[in-house]
Amino acid sequence: MSWRAWRVVICAAAASLLASCTTVKPRPVAEPPPVAVEPHAEARAYLQAWASEDLAALRRAVRSPPVDFEARHQRFREELRVVSSRFELDRIEREGEGAVAFFHAWHVLRGLGEWRTDGAMRLVFHEGRWWVRWSPEVLHPALREGDHFSLTRTRPARAALLDGHGRPLTEDGELISIGVEPRRIQKRAAVAAALQARLGVEPARLDKLLDAPGVSPSNFLSVIDVRPERYQQVRAALAPVPGIFFRKKSARLIPADGFAAHTLGRVGEVTAELLAQWGPLYQRGDIVGLSGLERAYERQLAGRPSGEVRLTRASGEVRVLGRIEGTPGTPLRTTLLPEVQSAADAALDGVTQPAALVAVDTRTGAILAVASRPLGEALNRALTGRYPPGSTFKVITAEALLAGGMGVDSALSCPAGATVGGKQFRNFEGEAFDNARLRMVFAHSCNTAFIMGAAGLAADALESSARRFGFGVDYGVGLPSPGASFPGPRDEAERAAAAIGQGRVLATPLHMASVAAAAGSGRWHAPYLLADLKDGPSTALAAGTRAKLHTLMRAVVTEGSARAASGVTGLAGKTGTAEFGRGTPLPTHAWFIGFRDGIGFAVLVEGGGVGGRVAVPIAARFASAL
Repeated sequence: MSWRAWRVVICAAAASLLASCTTVKPRPVAEPPPVAVEPHAEARAYLQAWASEDLAALRRAVRSPPVDFEARHQRFREELRVVSSRFELDRIEREGEGAVAFFHAWHVLRGLGEWRTDGAMRLVFHEGRWWVRWSPEVLHPALREGDHFSLTRTRPARAALLDGHGRPLTEDGELISIGVEPRRIQKRAAVAAALQARLGVEPARLDKLLDAPGVSPSNFLSVIDVRPERYQQVRAALAPVPGIFFRKKSARLIPADGFAAHTLGRVGEVTAELLAQWGPLYQRGDIVGLSGLERAYERQLAGRPSGEVRLTRASGEVRVLGRIEGTPGTPLRTTLLPEVQSAADAALDGVTQPAALVAVDTRTGAILAVASRPLGEALNRALTGRYPPGSTFKVITAEALLAGGMGVDSALSCPAGATVGGKQFRNFEGEAFDNARLRMVFAHSCNTAFIMGAAGLAADALESSARRFGFGVDYGVGLPSPGASFPGPRDEAERAAAAIGQGRVLATPLHMASVAAAAGSGRWHAPYLLADLKDGPSTALAAGTRAKLHTLMRAVVTEGSARAASGVTGLAGKTGTAEFGRGTPLPTHAWFIGFRDGIGFAVLVEGGGVGGRVAVPIAARFASAL
């Protein structure tokens, strides 16, 4: 073989050897992320940011988010009226190079409540971390481009307030709203005069409406709502006045104008304050309870609305994604009796000062009537007003004296004045009686006799008697009512004042009605307005005192300070003239508490003066109507 041939063979072998020694770099192959790097933390963080409405954090977690990412989230919230959302991660399943996170979502929808859905979102591992691969399906699995959400909503009929017989006190009906249109008014004074003369509307109320900031001249401004029968009475006089107009409106009606108005309450469009208080089941425009029982038991009476969550495709197809089932309202049974309530309302007709009248069943404590005046004030003074009871408290002091062994004919001194603990006390009009007996001093409400009589009792006797009549006892009425308080006297002067219902002794008219009822039945029962609250506290009066209290309280009507009501058969009671405030002489509240035919009641005229002259005629009208 020639040298040239050998050279070719040697070179070929060398080339082969070199080739076998060369390391060939393999082509890159995609690998799943290390097992230790799981997407759970990122998935939870995304759901947490969604619940917190942190759109910036959501965008940072998405791989290549759409330009209108925030707008899509916002549209989702607006279309569904989402108030808040919460999420719970269910599980994560690996899928090739990525993963799918499955989660549960609870969206609270304004006006409907909570809507539960299940969702899923895809995740992808890129540059050492997990990202959400976002699409409309993350918001809801059924959502596609061009779709939009909507809601339907139906509120159940509002349940009725019931009387003590189980019959409705409220019903759906119609009122006439009487108001003004500013641009049509020619003479404001003429409008004000007509409304005041026919409906008792104060001119200042009209001025406030017309002068309020932002009032449009073309708007109808409602001044007062009246029942159809009242409208028929005033229409002829009001209709010709330029600027006065009338509109019909759906309303919740009570048996008559003013009937237990403060207690039953009224309904109307939800306020911003109540919307914040009552939460997401309510929305603007809802008719809700604004006062009284209507407000206190709004959720029970209103029930829960029902509705559907709908998805409308770009093609127009509508899918129902979920239904929220509502619940009907439940009637609320009160203890009010229409016949007693009507008598209470009628008894206060024509009373121009603030006043209250409350009646309870002597055997049970059930509240039969609650009337508070004026109707235009929000204060239900019958239940929530606290006043010194004055001489009506002598029913309690008398029970303590009787429990201590005194009889209705026991002798008591009744001088015109007495000084106790350095403080001088006098009878209201300076009366004095010689050779007095308990019956006489009770009938004529002698302060000095009761002050001196109480001074002879054991230190805790008066407080114990007050406790038997419910003073200092907590009880639930069904609406706010603070009851009565008898603070332990700090000295002899305060003890003397307490014996005649002054000093720091305070009670609501409702509680004093329960005092009268206790005197009638021999047992104090906590008053209650709702049938479900009938098992409240109850205490027996001291043994042997009931019949004697009857004798004393009947004498008040037949021969004492309530003689103006002597024509009412079987009426027994106690007058009260309770000092308060400052001045010379001190102003006084006028009281009368009494019982007749199983009904105990209290009448209060705030700042009214003398109980026997002011409260007794009201009491007589009420008791006679029964």
